[in-house]
Amino acid sequence: MSIRVGLILFVGVLGALSVSLVSQPAGAAEPSGTPASPYVLQMVRDDSVHAELQLSTEQIDQVYNAIGEVDPRWWVNRIAPLDKQANEIRELTAMLKARLSGILSDDQMNRLKQLEKQAAGTRFVVHPDAVTALGLNDSQVEKLKATFATTDKEVAKLQKQVADKELEASEAAADVAAIQARERQSLVGELTRDQQAKIGTLLGKTFDFSKVKRTYPRAPEFVLDGAEWIQGEPVTMEDLRGKVVAVYFYAFQCINCQRNFPHYQAWHDDMADKGLVVIGIQRPETSAERSRERVLEAVKKDGFEYPVLFDEESGNWNAWGNTMWPTTYLIDKDGFIRRWWQGEMNWQGTPGEQQMRESIEQLLAE
Repeated sequence: MSIRVGLILFVGVLGALSVSLVSQPAGAAEPSGTPASPYVLQMVRDDSVHAELQLSTEQIDQVYNAIGEVDPRWWVNRIAPLDKQANEIRELTAMLKARLSGILSDDQMNRLKQLEKQAAGTRFVVHPDAVTALGLNDSQVEKLKATFATTDKEVAKLQKQVADKELEASEAAADVAAIQARERQSLVGELTRDQQAKIGTLLGKTFDFSKVKRTYPRAPEFVLDGAEWIQGEPVTMEDLRGKVVAVYFYAFQCINCQRNFPHYQAWHDDMADKGLVVIGIQRPETSAERSRERVLEAVKKDGFEYPVLFDEESGNWNAWGNTMWPTTYLIDKDGFIRRWWQGEMNWQGTPGEQQMRESIEQLLAE
């Protein structure tokens, strides 16, 4: 692998990830960025990565069991303070890698390490093992970290402008591309030719991360301690394998929730026969919403025709790490969370319902 190809390899991945971050629609909630990056936690659940690692069916089952041990903690960790998020991600990543070392062969583990470096983009060069392998000195490391910090600050500013509707996502993406180009140039200028020549060996063959679809945990199982199905037959997430599931948390007196209700019913009407299951979870906010009779009365009044779980003691709310009403989650046929939306989907003209509907249609087609 040439020096130039090696550099293009690992900066290209960063570009794709950064553009996707600024392209998120206003109101769409995605995990906060943290100083520790959950690359292995994210990628090891995806079919394309399994194929790249050449995992057997038995190994895939074992990998799913391993991620099942870390997913509940990782999922709720997204709402923790950033410093706690970082520590938890490091601990969970170490736990998962320890489990994977007993499942994967040495060659498979080495390839996974290469993919982890590729996923880190340019940032992989300041990881301790890369610093040692490339022979970077302290001055180089500090300069590179300063460059990366500048990029992060500029990208965060663009993300805020997009969220505040001060800048179009397409304009922000172009600005991010320019920022990344400057970062790449700084990196090339900082590394010696000998250091550049070692990059290809550390990264291995280029992997196309655009093929990765699953990067979030499996959806938590429904909690029935302190909760009750007040409409529809009791169901588990395991029962729903093979279906696309839209789960939303609501409170029946919440006006923003009420404005989403017609969308949920329309999804049920239009796509239930195609394999979509809509499930409402009523978690009380007011005293009236703690009354089983009032909740059931509202279910009938609002015309819900799908299962509803009354989460009186917030067990499901806590298991999902939920923070606001309404929040809508989309789960794929294998039970993995693929997207979620906090708040009223069409708030102030945002085409959220259309975007979520398109996501559902994509999941149904998989």
